[in-house]
Amino acid sequence: MQEDKMERYQRQIILPGIGTSGQQKLKASKVLVVGAGGLGCAVLPYLAAAGIGTIGIIDGDKIEESNLHRQILYSSEQLGLSKAKEAANSIIKTNPGIEISVFEEFLTAKNAAETFSGFDLVIDATDNLFIRYVIDDTCLACNKPFVYGSIHQFQGQVSVFNFEGGPSYRDIFPEENGAAPNCAEAGVLGTTVGLIGMLQASEAMKILLGIGEVLSGKLLIYNLLNNSQQVFEFGNAPVPKKPHISVSFEMMSPKEALHGEAVLLDVREPGEIPEVKLDKLIQLPLSLLEEGVEKLNPEDEFWIFCQSGVRSRKAADLLYRRGFRKLKLIRGGAKDLLTEAKSEKPGKVSL
Repeated sequence: MQEDKMERYQRQIILPGIGTSGQQKLKASKVLVVGAGGLGCAVLPYLAAAGIGTIGIIDGDKIEESNLHRQILYSSEQLGLSKAKEAANSIIKTNPGIEISVFEEFLTAKNAAETFSGFDLVIDATDNLFIRYVIDDTCLACNKPFVYGSIHQFQGQVSVFNFEGGPSYRDIFPEENGAAPNCAEAGVLGTTVGLIGMLQASEAMKILLGIGEVLSGKLLIYNLLNNSQQVFEFGNAPVPKKPHISVSFEMMSPKEALHGEAVLLDVREPGEIPEVKLDKLIQLPLSLLEEGVEKLNPEDEFWIFCQSGVRSRKAADLLYRRGFRKLKLIRGGAKDLLTEAKSEKPGKVSL
C-alpha cells in the first residue's frame, strides 16, 4: 500500500493489533455482502471506509420508497434503480481505492457456490430465511465463515458461523421457520438496522485482522427499547453433519406470471390485503396447505405467491415433499402482482 494512501487509515492503524500489517490484511481481503437493503446499507460504508480491498455486492432488487427510512445509501431520485449498482456507486465515492464487484441478481442455491468462490468471507444482510440456509450450506461446503445478522422490529441478532470449525447456522436454527415475518411484514426501525449492520462489519474486520473475540458459537441479541444485551452460547451439532442440499425453485416476475398458463396459488391468510382475483387463481393459506393439498393436482404447474415471498417458499417446500414438481415462485408478492395485473388488464382484477 502506497504511503500517500496510508493517511486515510491512520486512526485505525495506530490501534493495538492492527498497525500497517493489519491494514495490508484488510487491503488484501475480499468480502461478499449478500443483500443491499437495510443491513447492507449499514455494513457497506464501514467496510469501504476501513479499506477492505475487494467488496462484492449481490442483490437483484430495486430501490423502493418504503426502503428509504432505513436504507441510507439511497435517495428519492434513485427509486426504481438497482440496489447493488447504486450501493456500489455510493461506497466507491467513500473510498475510490477499493474494488467493487456488483452482481445484479438474487442469490440462489444455483449461483451461490460460484459467487462465493472469489471471496474470503460472506456477510448475510438479507431478510430471507431460505437464503440464509443457502448461505450457511454453501459456506460450510466452501469452508468460508459468514457473519449473520437479523432484525425483528426493535431487536437484532448477530453471530458468526462456520468460523475455524465453529458451529453453523443450522446448529442453532436446525429447521427453517417459514412463518417468521420479514421487515415488510413485521416493521423495522432504521436505527435497529444501523446498529446491527455496524456490529456485523466489526465482526468481519475482527475475523480478517485476527484480533479480538469473534462471535463464533455465540448469539448476541440486542433490544433497542430497553438497551438490553444478551449473549447465548451454543455448540456444534452432536453428530457429524453433511451440507444440506436445498431445493431451488425458479423465480419469475409478476409480469411473467400473468402471461403463463399455470395455476396461481395464493398462500396468504384470509383477509390479507390487497385482495387479488385473477383467472386460474387458487387461494389456499399456508396454515391450511398441509390438509388441503389433496385438493391440488400434482400434475398441474403452480406459481406461488404470498405477501412478500417468505410463505411462498415454505409452501413450495411442502408441496415438493408431497410430490409436486412443477413449482415456481413469483418474485415480490401480492402487491406487485396486483399492480402489474391492473396495468395490463384493468378489467380482470378486483380489489
